[in-house]
Amino acid sequence: MITGAIITLLVTVVGGVAYTVMVRAQNGQVWREVRYSAEYGDLTSPPACTWLYAPGVTPQADAPPGFPSRADVDRVRGSHEAVERTVRRNGTVYVVRTQVRTDGTVVQAAFDMRFQLADRGHLWFALAVAELVGLFAAAVTGAVLGRRAVAPLVEALTRQERFVTDASHELRTPITQVYTRAQVLARQAAAQRLPGPHRADLTRLADSAGRLGEVLDDLLLSASLAADPARPAERRPVDLVALARSVVAEESDRARSRRLTVAVDGPPHPLVVAGIESALRRAVGELLSNAISHTPAGGRVEVGLSRSGGVVGLTVTDTGPGFDPAAVDQLFQRFHRGSGDGGRYGLGLALLREVVTSHRGTVAATGRPGHGARFTIRLPEYVPAVPVPARAVTAVHVRRAAGPRRGRPRPAGGPARPGESPR
Repeated sequence: MITGAIITLLVTVVGGVAYTVMVRAQNGQVWREVRYSAEYGDLTSPPACTWLYAPGVTPQADAPPGFPSRADVDRVRGSHEAVERTVRRNGTVYVVRTQVRTDGTVVQAAFDMRFQLADRGHLWFALAVAELVGLFAAAVTGAVLGRRAVAPLVEALTRQERFVTDASHELRTPITQVYTRAQVLARQAAAQRLPGPHRADLTRLADSAGRLGEVLDDLLLSASLAADPARPAERRPVDLVALARSVVAEESDRARSRRLTVAVDGPPHPLVVAGIESALRRAVGELLSNAISHTPAGGRVEVGLSRSGGVVGLTVTDTGPGFDPAAVDQLFQRFHRGSGDGGRYGLGLALLREVVTSHRGTVAATGRPGHGARFTIRLPEYVPAVPVPARAVTAVHVRRAAGPRRGRPRPAGGPARPGESPR
């Protein structure tokens, strides 16, 4: 596309320059011939494509109508100053010069530019053909070279995605085992009343293993979205209200341990969107987990759901420390380090935006320092297609094929004729 545009621009520029040079050269030559003919041309045998008029001289038999111009002749006779102008007549252009010769004769020379105009038309045609051929050649060359140039990149990206997916799958089991073992050791250390530093180290080890597992989950989700962001075959109607209540229930123990109040404000009826339930659950869970992590003890987290204009909105509001409005864009960058999250580097909000975008939705964040944060997800509402009953379609086709009935109308209450619905 870009190559074609560049070639089109170059051909147009070159054509414009060539046309301008040609027109100026032709015009200069024509005016020189007209001036020479007006001064020295034979009145009875003028040069080709030129007609000469003078008082007392019979015009040529093939002279174009409308010449000579009496007004120009009278003007030159009175002022003795030459008059030059261009006249368009009979589908062509004439270059006309009227002057007084050295012998005192008033002469008017008219030059027919039909051949010069034809040359210009041929030039434009040649430029158009050259531009079309150039565009076709550029398209073919660009397609061939583009495939060859992109093929290694596509292969490299495929290998990268395959590596991330395979590595994440292979590491999931051992990391889960490490996380489980670390949790068991931390509980045993607490039960056996080991020294505080040992218990704290085991707790940190379990937390680190858990965060590593979360990073692997993020990588898996990111690879799956990059491989096929649309995945229309997996799209299903998802009740966002039920999903939000389920995610809140899963986080209830964590919220209770942090002495937080988590409330869901949603309508009693479902709010359905079309999407991948596991990905949407991960997105809502990320928002809720982010709010719980940033809200101090005794705070409140609210999950609100609403519908407006064919769009379903989910809002998570917390009473945490908030953030600088100027840093909104940085929140959704990969591996952004937020304040108050234990120094965690993650993909959570970046993947959240990828999930929402792949579902043709938007995500926005608002907040102020000391006034909490508010994250809003908007997704298009799912509108089920209403199938037309096959019986109704058949009846319509039968009625159209039968056409208008002729004859007397059937009496009310009488038996229905074959193919006719009873009234």
